[in-house]
Amino acid sequence: MCAIDLFITEEGAYTTVASAVAMLVVLALLFSAVSAVWSLSRSADVQAVADGAALAGSNVVSSYHTAATVVDASIASLGFAGLAITGTGLVALLVPGARSQGVKAIDAGLRILDMRNDFARSASKGLKTLEVSLPYLVAANATRLCAESKTDAMAYTGTALAVPFASASEFPALEGEGVNLEALSEAASDLDKTASELEEASRETAQARKRAWIADCGREGHNMQERASSLTGLSPQQNPDYASSVAWSPEVGIARTKAYYQWRLDHEKPDGTSVEAAVDSAARSAFYRYALDAFEPAQVVEYDGSVVSTVPLLPRNKQEIKQTALYTQALWPTTYEPEGQTIHYGVDCPGATGAAGPVISLSVADGGQARTCAVCHFDTSDMGKTPAASTSIDNGYEYHLREYTLALNEYIDCRNRELELEQKAQTQAEEAGESFEEALTALSSKRPRIAPPGRFGCVAAVTCGEIEAPDALDTSFAASPSLGSRAAVSASALAKDPATRENNVLSQFFSTVEERSSDQGPMGLVGSVMDLWGSLLVSYDDMASGLNSAFDGLTSKLDGMGLGPVGSWLKGRLTDAVRALGLEPVDLSLRKPVLVDSAKVIEKADIPAVAQVQQAVRSIPLSSTDPRALMQALGYQVGEYIAQQEFTIAEIPLPGGGSIPLTIRLRDIAGVAGGDR
Repeated sequence: MCAIDLFITEEGAYTTVASAVAMLVVLALLFSAVSAVWSLSRSADVQAVADGAALAGSNVVSSYHTAATVVDASIASLGFAGLAITGTGLVALLVPGARSQGVKAIDAGLRILDMRNDFARSASKGLKTLEVSLPYLVAANATRLCAESKTDAMAYTGTALAVPFASASEFPALEGEGVNLEALSEAASDLDKTASELEEASRETAQARKRAWIADCGREGHNMQERASSLTGLSPQQNPDYASSVAWSPEVGIARTKAYYQWRLDHEKPDGTSVEAAVDSAARSAFYRYALDAFEPAQVVEYDGSVVSTVPLLPRNKQEIKQTALYTQALWPTTYEPEGQTIHYGVDCPGATGAAGPVISLSVADGGQARTCAVCHFDTSDMGKTPAASTSIDNGYEYHLREYTLALNEYIDCRNRELELEQKAQTQAEEAGESFEEALTALSSKRPRIAPPGRFGCVAAVTCGEIEAPDALDTSFAASPSLGSRAAVSASALAKDPATRENNVLSQFFSTVEERSSDQGPMGLVGSVMDLWGSLLVSYDDMASGLNSAFDGLTSKLDGMGLGPVGSWLKGRLTDAVRALGLEPVDLSLRKPVLVDSAKVIEKADIPAVAQVQQAVRSIPLSSTDPRALMQALGYQVGEYIAQQEFTIAEIPLPGGGSIPLTIRLRDIAGVAGGDR
């Protein structure tokens, strides 16, 4: 009871001793709690730094992933843009009037493809160099963060290790031989030469065709149509008119001539009652009948790569009459007169008084077997005068018919030359198509597999040395806390951020470019999507659709310019090749670092030191800022690494000149690493 009395009085109140003891206990608990809070907060700080170091390491891998995707997108889109322009140029070579533009397009396309090949070679070297150095860059970035986390009381030492160490990236588009420009250039050159000859032949064909049309119905004033209209009663259907040679065809003139001579034969009669009028009428009838028979089988046929015309050239005088059936065919009656066998224009000749003889030809009469009638005087000269009169002046139908026939013969020769060149162009177009498809195959190789060191994550190890408690914590109520060396392990990995049109690898990269150079060429190309390469570049995630749309848009402009059969065939072949390409869509999702369970990352490590990181962390030299030394202390042997403070993977060339440098800044990392590193 005496002990209790020290704390409680008889009335039940607390004594002074009780109050004093209570105050001492409260003070002891208070100072102990403060020491505990201080110790726990300092112990947790090293874990926070380790988490930051792990995220810093994965951020390097994320940046590399973005850079590699941009490089592949630039190479692929640049190659397809060059090939689309080249293909359009090949088709344009075969379009009359567009050949010079086709030559320029091919030259531009080949230059772009050459830029693509050079870019691919340099980018391949740059990406390989960067991947070899990636483990060091991961470690250096984490070490820098640890160094920057230093406070007045504590300094952190640590680094991050890439898991795995080895790369599994594949860049088929960068590692191949590129597009065979020599084969494509030679095919284009051969096709251009033949296309030039074909263009000239087509021009000559069109001119000859136009001359035939002018003689038939295209000339103002006298022409076959106008003469037939004036000299006959043919209907507009039998005697049509055409405003241009484009809609007109040679068969129009043939049909018109058949109708003309049929009408003239059906309606032929002497112009008077004289014997001379009867002779002229008989000669005209014979000529019309001959012309009608000659034109009956006439046609212009294009078959098996050539054009054949059976349109006759009617005789125009006595000499030419002698080369025809009008001279050799037995058409004229004879009689036996007292003077001998006599030839007449017809049986109704007043001079035909004797017995009827055989029907003979003019050639027989000229041979002396018959004499000329003393009344009608009919002979070969009368037959020759009939076409001579209407062929020698433009008032006659035969004048324009002869012009039409001669122009038609020129047209046949020109057209056959054109068809011959079309066959040659077809063969060379097939060769050009094969070269185009080979180039397309080279460009459409497997999409890249971006799998750099650190693709599964980064493991960070951070240590902090001993730290003394502040003097304020060393009191009579609680002993000064003791805080020894501490260490922490953390891990991070890359998580996908689903790609959208505004938020993807390319948009992020080019928004950075825009901030640095908003008034220069790249944004005119990419931001405004003003040309083909820009369009293909921003549609990289679905290149097949973008390429189809771009190629269709380019070649469709040629349809209304007179695309010939060979050009149409080549366009169809190239279009089919592009549509059958079947490019796989590309994942443009951003990769963002997130903290993960370190055990999940460590189990995928390909370096034993990572699996033993919890034990190896004790060997980290305190206060070191050399990433290479820290990695070696952890048993992680890093190979070569980049020494420059700024490293350019490649420069993306612009067709209009200049380039977009794809640069990794290592200035801050190098500052922490020290020396030349």
